[in-house]
Amino acid sequence: MDDTTLGGYQHMHGRPPAFGAADGQAYSVATFTADTDGKFGAALLFVRWGEGERPVGHLETDYLAFGATAAEAQASLLALTLEQVKAHLDACVARAPRT
Repeated sequence: MDDTTLGGYQHMHGRPPAFGAADGQAYSVATFTADTDGKFGAALLFVRWGEGERPVGHLETDYLAFGATAAEAQASLLALTLEQVKAHLDACVARAPRT
C-alpha cells in the first residue's frame, strides 16, 4: 500500500493526514458521503485545529465523486494523492470568508 494517497496514508499510519494551509492554520482531512437522490456523493472534510488540539472549525469541498454505493463514491477520494488533497484544501481556504 502506498502512503502517498489518502487511503494509503490512513491505512499505513492509522490516522488522517494533517496539512498546514495558507491561512496559517493546521487541518486534518476525512471523507464523508451522503445519499444524493439515489446515488452517493463523496466529499472531503477539513477539520481546523486550534491550540490544545481542539477542533475550532472546518471546511469542506463540494461532492468530488459519485457512486451507486457510499463505498464506491468514497473509493475515488481515497485514491487521491496527498498532493491533490492539499490542492483541495488550498482551494477551500481561498474560497472561505475572511473573519
